[in-house]
Amino acid sequence: MSRQPILPPRLRRGDTIGLFCPSGPVRSAEQLRAGIRLIEDVGFVVKLKGPTAPNDGYLADSDQGRAAHLHALWSDDEVRAIIAIRGGYGCLRMIGRLDWELFRRNPKFLVGFSDVSMLLNCLVDRADLVAVHGPMASTLARSDEPSRASLFALLTGNLEERIKPKGLEILRGGSGRGRLVGGNLTTLLHLMATPWDRLWDGCILVLEDTNEPLYRIDRMLTHLALAGRLQRLAGLILGDFDLGGDELANLRLQEALWVRVLELAPPGYPIWARFPAGHRQRNLALPIGMEAEMASDSGTLALLPASTIPV
Repeated sequence: MSRQPILPPRLRRGDTIGLFCPSGPVRSAEQLRAGIRLIEDVGFVVKLKGPTAPNDGYLADSDQGRAAHLHALWSDDEVRAIIAIRGGYGCLRMIGRLDWELFRRNPKFLVGFSDVSMLLNCLVDRADLVAVHGPMASTLARSDEPSRASLFALLTGNLEERIKPKGLEILRGGSGRGRLVGGNLTTLLHLMATPWDRLWDGCILVLEDTNEPLYRIDRMLTHLALAGRLQRLAGLILGDFDLGGDELANLRLQEALWVRVLELAPPGYPIWARFPAGHRQRNLALPIGMEAEMASDSGTLALLPASTIPV
């Protein structure tokens, strides 16, 4: 994407946020209710679209139905932003049914991560809109307070422009500036060689994943490298990679992953790890499509709203 992306209008207290399932169905009604309560406590009104009762399938609705739910929320003038209820597989099946011109004509924030990474990056590429990689309705209650605060700050136009995470690992120093792209590693890999594929040249790539053993992560990263997708980045940020609750196993996975990334990534740009983005409690909201600058000497990611066109 070469054009400046549009930064959707900021939300105000009393505005309506739409919720829908773009991929998998609701698994926990209680987690969804807890997320809705948190959204309402901040001062927003919630509007649900589509099936929200748990089911035994791996899709929330038909491909046509899930696309229609998103179109309906986007066409609703009362709805000022849309937050995915959860991820899970499914966005790839409906992506060809989406009306990107509708999205472009009526800028709104779409929020999600995991499988929803696909929609976020395509909104930037196809509709010239900044999208939000951050907590979803069913994960809000288990997200930590800084992650929840960062989401609502971004939606209301009060984003923290300088992010300096605790525990950040600088794998390779230096500085780099480019548009933020990326999200879930598995999901992004599935876009390659499709009409919705895109190059990441000159971008800062964010990657995270969960419940993937090291050999699978190695295979996916090696695939990216062989496809030339790591060649001309402005920077690489690794979020959370975990295998579940065993912290020692998670640490071993991360350290082996870092070694492999340094083997694969050519010189010329900074590489960070343990950035608070992913499937765990730490999941800071990031504006996909907005330019950012990595400064390794201070461990600071500076967001650059001036790189967008505000509405």
